Amino acid sequence: MADLKNHISPELAGQLVKELRYAWPAFDGERFTTGLDAELQPLELMDRVGLLADRLSEVLPAEFTDGAGVLWRALESDTFTDWMILPCSRYVSDAGLANPDVALPLLAGMTPRWSSEFAVRPFIEHHPDVAYAHFHRWMSDSDEHVRRLVSEGTRPRLPWASRLRALMDDPSPNIELLDHLAGDPSEYVRRSVANHLNDISKDHPDLVVEIARRWNDLGHAWVVRHGLRSLVKAGDPDAMALLGVATHARIRLADLRVDPETVTIGGEITLAFVLELEDAAPVEAIVDYRVHYAGANGTRRRPRVFKLARRMLEPGTPEMFSRRHALKPVSIRRIYPGRHTVDVWVNGTVLGSVDLTVLPMAE
Repeated sequence: MADLKNHISPELAGQLVKELRYAWPAFDGERFTTGLDAELQPLELMDRVGLLADRLSEVLPAEFTDGAGVLWRALESDTFTDWMILPCSRYVSDAGLANPDVALPLLAGMTPRWSSEFAVRPFIEHHPDVAYAHFHRWMSDSDEHVRRLVSEGTRPRLPWASRLRALMDDPSPNIELLDHLAGDPSEYVRRSVANHLNDISKDHPDLVVEIARRWNDLGHAWVVRHGLRSLVKAGDPDAMALLGVATHARIRLADLRVDPETVTIGGEITLAFVLELEDAAPVEAIVDYRVHYAGANGTRRRPRVFKLARRMLEPGTPEMFSRRHALKPVSIRRIYPGRHTVDVWVNGTVLGSVDLTVLPMAE
């Protein structure tokens, strides 16, 4: 995200001035950009977006309907697109919150240029009846970006956005929308629906299994498989069964090892093992592994699941598995020295574990 913030820059602001002057010659570009570089420097991405949106509120017409008119005219230009749309949609959600019947159609008009998934969320919280009336129209829109906006904008746990707590508690307002979009001809839309279903699974696993069972019967197998991924990672037996995975199969683990057994932070290990089916009939196996990272001060963190393979196991035929795994710090996870444990996680069951020692990086 640190690199992405650089897209919201003084140069982008200059391009936006040109577009808005085309739509409204009175747009005061000097007022919009004066001192902007210094104000942007310390800010992260979404705060930079908010700063430009605030400046738009100061320079566009005071009456929101007039400001909306400027943006509609700006959309007549093919070069009014990409990152410059993000602060404009934020302006619409801030300045137009009291006027949803003007703001929401504008956000739908802007979303093919840059998704309005963040900008529609305040309207869900403050004007749910109006917002959902628009969503029910949009779900049959001819533009795939508008249809995707219905699914993506209403996600309870949309990344980088504030959570929609009411929908986390009760996702029922979204179910009819998702039912309609699960079979959408666009993969772009279907992927959003699957991600939305995965969001719901974190709060309502039983409901998601019920929805997935119904969608499976309608032929939406890809959406179901992708939407159940968190439940599958957690070893949910109902989700596993729905995907045709035998959770009680007799599978034997052998030759489990990590190489090397001692590694420095920033290095990598190779996990290797063999699985052998002891049942008489072939079984499909979802093969993952879990890493129990050492925490600070000797504590242990919740295991993190990593996908490895999905494979059909045949009776009496050993299958070898291998995966390299980096012990490198990333933005969402620090690596601490200490004892770490790796589990082999097959069809929701831990078949075995192995320890490794992680050493501090050399000074």
